Amino acid sequence: MSDLPTLPVTFRPSRTRAVLLTAGAAIFVVITTVAMLLEQLGPGERLSFIFTAALLFGVLLLLSRPKVVADENGVTVVNIAGKRHLDWAEILQVNLRPGDPWVFLNLSDGTSLPALGIQPGIAKQRAIEDARALRALAEARSIGDPEKHEG
Repeated sequence: MSDLPTLPVTFRPSRTRAVLLTAGAAIFVVITTVAMLLEQLGPGERLSFIFTAALLFGVLLLLSRPKVVADENGVTVVNIAGKRHLDWAEILQVNLRPGDPWVFLNLSDGTSLPALGIQPGIAKQRAIEDARALRALAEARSIGDPEKHEG
């Protein structure tokens, strides 16, 4: 399979991440500037403005965190608040159906894990290509690999 990406490979919604980080920085700068320019504000009020701006930036930073990293040992899924490493054999199926907000990984334990690092939001075609690449990698390296079952 020459169309498989070279490992390690990281899949992430780059455009969405750029929008979130740019918006977060802009919001922080604007709110902080307003806090400094309003002369009637006391030091505590200024700090509360800056704290609120930092909090908003932090939320947008968390929303920009998701990624899927595939390497020789398996796949690491980093979502907004969590991180999970999967061996290749644990991934039975990689799904991105029309209308899905992101890729879902069907796992050998019967559960499904959302992989927010591949999402069709702003860049639908990119997400479809990334999902196909991850699916091809999972199929080539999973329990369905005939080389692992010989003998």
